[in-house]
Amino acid sequence: MKIHEYQAKELFRAYDIAVPAGVLCETPEAIDQAVEQLGLPLAVKAQVHAGGRGKGGGVRVARTLEDARDAAAAIIGMKLVTLQTGAQGTTVHKVLAEEGVSIKNELYLSFIVNRDDASVTIMASQDGGMDIEEVAAASPERIVKVAINPLLGIQGYHVRHVVLGLQLEPAVAKKCGAMLRNLYRLFTSRDCSLLEINPLIVTEEDDLIALDAKIDIDSNALYRQKDIAAMRDPLEEDPHELEAAKYDLNYIKLDGTIGNMVNGAGLAMATMDIIKQAGAEPANFLDVGGGADAEKVENGFRIILSDPNVKGILINIFGGILRCDVLAQGVVQAAQTIGLGVPVVVRMEGTNVEEGRRILAESGLDLINAVTLSDAAEKVAGISGR
Repeated sequence: MKIHEYQAKELFRAYDIAVPAGVLCETPEAIDQAVEQLGLPLAVKAQVHAGGRGKGGGVRVARTLEDARDAAAAIIGMKLVTLQTGAQGTTVHKVLAEEGVSIKNELYLSFIVNRDDASVTIMASQDGGMDIEEVAAASPERIVKVAINPLLGIQGYHVRHVVLGLQLEPAVAKKCGAMLRNLYRLFTSRDCSLLEINPLIVTEEDDLIALDAKIDIDSNALYRQKDIAAMRDPLEEDPHELEAAKYDLNYIKLDGTIGNMVNGAGLAMATMDIIKQAGAEPANFLDVGGGADAEKVENGFRIILSDPNVKGILINIFGGILRCDVLAQGVVQAAQTIGLGVPVVVRMEGTNVEEGRRILAESGLDLINAVTLSDAAEKVAGISGR
C-alpha cells in the first residue's frame, strides 16, 4: 500500500528523522494559513501516489504570498501527468506546503526488500534529486549498495559503508549514522517494502533533512499496522481495485480489452501471456483464489464487466480447491444476475470438470468453450478481432 508524502513524514517524525515543517492544504484558500505559519519562501507540493511530480508541474517554489496562492490554485484540481501515472494522469486533491530550507548538498537514500538475497538493502548516492534509474544507467559506480541480514539488523560496518560511499564530512557522517539506524527501525517495525528519500539534503548548518519521503507498506502486513491502514486514500486508488478488495479478490486493472478470471497467480500470469500471444491485450489481472465460491465468482464478473473497455472475457480455471462445478455455478449465477453482455471463452480442467461443463452446457448461455490453452488463445483472437 502506498501512502502520501505528508503521511510518510509523519512516520519520519515519530522515528526522530528530520523533515521540514509543513502544512497540508486541501483547498487553495488554506495556503494563506500555511504562509502565516511557515513564512516564505515555501514549496507547494502535489500529494499523489506518483513520482516525478516536479517535472509534471506538481511542485512549485513560492517566494511571495501571491506566488503561493497561484501555486495552490494551479496544483489543486490539476490533472498531473508523470512517467508513473501514465498518459491518463491523476487528479491532485491536496498539496503540502513546506518551509524553505538552505541546501548545501543533495543525496539519495533508500531502503528496499531485496528478494534476491533476502536482505534489506540500502541504496545511496551522491546524486540526489535525480531519478535513481538515470544514475544507475549513466553512472552505476555512484550508487552504494549495502545488504543487511534482517536476522542481525543494521551494524556499524553497514553505516560506515554508506557514509564512506557518500563521502560525508565527519560532522554530517555522525548524524547520518543515527538517521540510518532510525530509518532501519522504521522500515522493519512498520513492514515497509520501500522507503525512499530523494533528495536527502545537507543544509548549510550541516544538518540532514529528508526533503522528500516515499514509503510503500507490505499490504499483507496491514492487519498489524492498523494506523497505517487508516492512511489509505481511496481517491488515489482505482475504484475497480477498491471494489475487488471488499470481496478478497486479487484484481489489478490494466489497459487492454480482454478481461480474464483465473484461480492462482501463476496461472493468471500465464493467461495474460496467452491473451497477448493471441494479439490482444489483457484488461485486468484477476485471481479469485483457490477457495472461491459462486458468489465470489459472480462479484469477479461484475467487476470485470464494470470496465467499459472490456470487449470479451477469458475464464481459465484449473479445478483444485476451487472445483470446476463451483466455477460454473458462479458463471451461471453472474449471467442471470447481471448479464454477460460480451463474448466469454471458458477453459477449465481439473476437479469435477465434466460436471462443470454440464452445468454450462445446460445453462442456455452463449458461451465459447475451449479445451486447451492453444484453443483458448485462438478463440480469444477471434474475440479481439485480430
